Amino acid sequence: MHRERVSENVFWFQSEVYAQVTAGVVAGPQWAVVIDTLALPDETLAIREFIERELSVPVRYVINTHYHADHAWGNCFFPGSTVVAHAKCRDLLLERGEPSLESAKKQNPNLRQVKIVPPQMTFLDGEMTLRVGKKNLIIAPAYGHSEDGISVLVEEDRILFAGDSFMPIPYIVDGDIDENITSIKKSVKSIARKKNADELVEEITIESCGKSRVYLGGLARNLHQRNLHALLHHMSQ
Repeated sequence: MHRERVSENVFWFQSEVYAQVTAGVVAGPQWAVVIDTLALPDETLAIREFIERELSVPVRYVINTHYHADHAWGNCFFPGSTVVAHAKCRDLLLERGEPSLESAKKQNPNLRQVKIVPPQMTFLDGEMTLRVGKKNLIIAPAYGHSEDGISVLVEEDRILFAGDSFMPIPYIVDGDIDENITSIKKSVKSIARKKNADELVEEITIESCGKSRVYLGGLARNLHQRNLHALLHHMSQ
């Protein structure tokens, strides 16, 4: 599993096992927030071990950007933590997640210890904020990839955890392409009115959007930045 410190007390993790899926951690002086879990128990447990041993704080909250297995099935490995998500995420985990997990366990024995833990704290409309030490997390809907999608913006650092809203090939089987585009535009709009918007756009790295810079023969990072600057220019007119 890849790990990178993207800002003070903000960390990014990427799976080496499944689809380069990503997760995040924002740590405060007393406790930490995990943003998404990874596909297999070993990697999720490695994130927990890093937080407990290296950061020396417990995990108080786990945020699920959506209900898909590679983002939410690891909730059970953070006992005592409060799971935060969109209200539809809770419904979909219970409706689709539980039967999918039972089926997956028959094919993959590594999942035998996994249990579905639905969110205890949810919202439906508007935004939710969560303070972690000096960091303010803004949790907002980010539909398109799935009908329960949310994003998490670390306001002070302008770091966005966007779940699967940003993908090399947009996946909309569970969502809607127009809503997916709207969610991407919203990420740029959040900084468009600031005086140093051009500088802030540079800080929205392709890694912070959950993707690797190595795509397209290494051009992905450049194309990602060009897309963001084009959106910013369009919104500033």
